[in-house]
Formats: sequence, structure tokens, C-alpha cells
Amino acid sequence: EVQLVESGGGLVQPGGSLRLSCVASGFSLSNYVMKWVRQVPGKGLEWVSHIGSGGISTKYTASVKGRFTISRDNAKNTLYLQMNSLKPEDTAVYYCAAAGTSYKGQGTQVTVSS
Repeated sequence: EVQLVESGGGLVQPGGSLRLSCVASGFSLSNYVMKWVRQVPGKGLEWVSHIGSGGISTKYTASVKGRFTISRDNAKNTLYLQMNSLKPEDTAVYYCAAAGTSYKGQGTQVTVSS
């Protein structure tokens, strides 16, 4: 059974940091471009970042560039998102997904508030 399980979300003050993890099972994460997307209630999914299968190529949406870092450990079948200098507008449910597939996790809530 294919599963993606995110963790690491929570409540953090503006300017704070969180590190999200996404552990894959039932398939080899190393075969896929992986991405993080987020969703605010009532709005559509927003692409945040993606990373090539080898972990070299990365891209970010403009609003998070310079603050977020995507990485992966293929040996651990795990994807990460380091989020620094968090802002209230980063509040959302964050999902990891394998590009070009229907593989997507259940999400982890990130709330940035004082």
C-alpha cells in the first residue's frame, strides 16, 4: 500500500521555524520528483516547492524563496521542508506529493500566529 505521512506541523510565532517531514512507504521515493503543496481552507492547492529525484534541482514559489528549503533523503525514503522566518500567510495544511502520480499525504497543519 502506497502511503505518504507528513509530520512536523504545529503552532509557531511569526519569525519562527518548523521542519516538515514526509515518510514514504509502498514505493521508492527516489524514482520521483517530489513536491510540497499547501492549502488554506476555502482555497485551492498552492504549489510550494519541488525537488528532483536526485535531490539537486529545486524550485520554490516566489513567496517562500529564501525562507524555505526542500530536501530529501532517498535512503530513508523521506522528504523534508525546512521553513524559516515563518509568516502568518504561511498558515495552511501542507501536503507532500509525488509529481505525476496520485500519491499525496494526509497533510500536516502549520499555523503561524502570535
